[in-house]
Amino acid sequence: MIQVIAGKKGSGKTKRLIDLTNTTARDAEHDVIFLDDNNRYMFDVDHKVRFINAEDYHIHNADMFIGFLCGMLSSNFDIGTVFIDAFLDLCHEKPEDTENVVKTLDELGAKHEVNFVLSLSADPEELPEYLKKYLI
Repeated sequence: MIQVIAGKKGSGKTKRLIDLTNTTARDAEHDVIFLDDNNRYMFDVDHKVRFINAEDYHIHNADMFIGFLCGMLSSNFDIGTVFIDAFLDLCHEKPEDTENVVKTLDELGAKHEVNFVLSLSADPEELPEYLKKYLI
């Protein structure tokens, strides 16, 4: 399953994502991952959550991003939820160019029973239809 939190810069997306991450971690029977493009929120996320700074792994395009996620999922069968902050920055795409990435996440989520929660800086009203159906 995929869920998307969208909004313009400064609209509180990351705070909402962190709150959702911490709530999920408190009740989770599986591993929870928080993926970001730097370390600025490392201490805001519950200590039970595996915080990953994707910048440390030199992800330069959407294919590398998907490969990184596949590597995580293949090495840990206990992952249940992956929270991804700054989704557009991590996959280096504009919202209208993420259809293949989102489709792949949807397939990975269904196959491996993993939920993906993405935050992206974009006006929810201007998102492509394939993203709007995931808005929370």
